[in-house]
Amino acid sequence: MKRLLTQLSGFLLIALLTAAVFDTTPAIGQDEAGPVDEYLELVESSGAEYAPAFDFFTVSMLWTVIAAALVFIMHLGFATLEAGLTQSKNTVNILFKNVWIISIGLITYALLGFNTHYPVDSWQIPGWLGINGPIGDLNADGGATWGYGGLSLAMTGYGDFIFQAMFAATAATIVSGAVAERIKLTSFMVYSTILVAFGYTIAGSWHWGGGWLSSLGGGDAAFYDFAGSTVVHGFGGAAALAAVLILGPRKGKYTSSGIKPIVGHSMPLATVGVFLLFFGWFGFNGGSVLSANPGPLGLVFTTTALAAAAGGISSILTSMIVLKKPDLSMA
Repeated sequence: MKRLLTQLSGFLLIALLTAAVFDTTPAIGQDEAGPVDEYLELVESSGAEYAPAFDFFTVSMLWTVIAAALVFIMHLGFATLEAGLTQSKNTVNILFKNVWIISIGLITYALLGFNTHYPVDSWQIPGWLGINGPIGDLNADGGATWGYGGLSLAMTGYGDFIFQAMFAATAATIVSGAVAERIKLTSFMVYSTILVAFGYTIAGSWHWGGGWLSSLGGGDAAFYDFAGSTVVHGFGGAAALAAVLILGPRKGKYTSSGIKPIVGHSMPLATVGVFLLFFGWFGFNGGSVLSANPGPLGLVFTTTALAAAAGGISSILTSMIVLKKPDLSMA
């Protein structure tokens, strides 16, 4: 089995490298005039009419990439939380898995994930399956509309890509926590690669990519997912559940004398992870506004903070009632 997984990993790596080498899409060089230059020329030639729109576009684009960086920080939060709540002997394994997820997540999303997530008109099975190739030049469709692909008037193609790529890696990170201390490293590397390259992107295309879920119900009853409660977390949770059902409990959890608690080795490390995740959620949810519109952005920040606080209080009170004492790992 180990040899098979090693071979599969090798074949996948060769395929990814081959796709990267033979991609003939032209890249943008620093010396070439990009869309920003076109925007500036349009603003200068049109006077004050376009200036406010361009200012809004600039601020919104800046917020989008900052939000992407905040979502990236969440991976550090997941790593420290998982490491703190597991046994010290497995710390390196946990950290390695989280480094692998963000690395393979970004590469696979660039090579095939983004265009599979958003097939546009390139579906093999309309509304269900649209596997496509590398990202290419995402600024090509920007034009002078201060937007990309009709998503909004507040981001470029590359801004949208990096934000969505962080989401893709997050879906696999959810699985990492569930299978901690249950799975071999090589097996997880293969599973997470398939998950982020094909599983998440295909499932995500069903709604965010304009697939069958996007029109389910129609009108006010249509399926709605603002920041990935189903597309990201529902998918990640389902993948995690499937994995643990196959893997079973951690070794030593159930003994002849009953259930054996397996406590984490570092609550300080786990607590740091919680606060990093709390911090990153402002980018995860706030970035999903897809602009710097102050009204929706302020509402999302407030809702995110209050929801996290309410969840923490509920968990602490529940642990005090059920366990007869407060449990920090439940907060």
